[in-house]
Amino acid sequence: MGTLDLIRGLGSVEDMRANVKSLTGFRPKVNSHVHLPPNFSAFNTVEQVLELAAAQDVRVIGVTNYYDYQVYAQFAALAKKARVFPLFGLEIISLIDKLARDKVKINDPGNPGRMYLCGKGVTRFEPVPDGAAEILNNIRASDTRRMKDMVAKVSEIFRAADCELGVTESGIKKMIATRHGCREDIVYLQERHIAQVFQEALFAKVPAGQRSEVLSRVYGLPAKSSPDDAVQIQNEFRSNLLKAGKPAFVAEGFVNDVEAKKMILGMGGIPCYPTLADGASPICPYEETPEILIANIQGMGIPMAEFIPIRNTPEVLSKYVKAMRAAGLAVVGGTEHNTLELIPLEPTCLKGAPVPEDVQAIFWEGACVIAAHQFLNAHGESGFVDDGGKPAGGYSSNDDRIRAFAELGAAVIQSGLGVN
Repeated sequence: MGTLDLIRGLGSVEDMRANVKSLTGFRPKVNSHVHLPPNFSAFNTVEQVLELAAAQDVRVIGVTNYYDYQVYAQFAALAKKARVFPLFGLEIISLIDKLARDKVKINDPGNPGRMYLCGKGVTRFEPVPDGAAEILNNIRASDTRRMKDMVAKVSEIFRAADCELGVTESGIKKMIATRHGCREDIVYLQERHIAQVFQEALFAKVPAGQRSEVLSRVYGLPAKSSPDDAVQIQNEFRSNLLKAGKPAFVAEGFVNDVEAKKMILGMGGIPCYPTLADGASPICPYEETPEILIANIQGMGIPMAEFIPIRNTPEVLSKYVKAMRAAGLAVVGGTEHNTLELIPLEPTCLKGAPVPEDVQAIFWEGACVIAAHQFLNAHGESGFVDDGGKPAGGYSSNDDRIRAFAELGAAVIQSGLGVN
């Protein structure tokens, strides 16, 4: 059974609309954004994330991978068995040339002009339609070349520091495929993969007492990380070798923001802006105030925003989320889980502070909007936005549209979870 068959199997659109209920009285824990292997992830397997979701009573999980989506069929099938409702998404890195030239930082505090953009409720990944596939394949080809060149540069840097580790791009892919039980051809490397494999190779070859000395030679400056702390070394490795201006950096070949949005819409998704807010210090100019950010993303025709609250204080999160929702944007929240740290699946704020209750309600509403969009598209109907990005018609305001889709989505999620 295909992924979309599982969505269609929840019932007809007519039956689901007849079953629409208020959002009140039913609000499971939700997480709209995690990465699954073979993306770099805290999880080793799809089974692991779903076991944790069930154990932690998080009943809606949105997977948001970079550049390959073949794991989604397995995720959907296992989610059904685990009584977890699946949301399907994607993430793209793009570049807005003018903002790059003007050195304006968007939602990447280290790289002016660079913008992360998510797609929510995607349904056309089996297969990806031609127009979107062309953009996706260009991204994959460019990224593959870049990762191969970076691995070669890092290997040469270690070799020059009298520490031959024998790491190759093909070897990294093989390791990832073996570790996660997937095919090598669906593995697309990320900087975090490179850092992890070189760290593991270093640990295997060099005793703990000699690692700081080796890394200092590699970096050309004193290593500050603990010689036994794998995650700390990986982060320091990326900062000292892989970032812009560092010796193993290779310039990225980005799609622009128009192409990124076109790919998301072509795959049936809702364009969604991932917001840093005070997750960057200082806050990026593009996001400097809620009002500035709202004007910027609405000007791009983006109808949804997302937060990873563990970056934010409750006060700033609440300020941005409530302003965005009042401005007619749907808003969702997730955790990413794109480091090795296995944090809880229910989103929390900085230092583990709880997400404010009213913000949790807005995140639940946004997840319901995604579920409704995904459900309608799977049945061949237009969703929250159509293929051109035009909002669904027939509503007196953005607020009415969000509420209507959220109520339908709540019925879809209840049906998927077997809740009456």
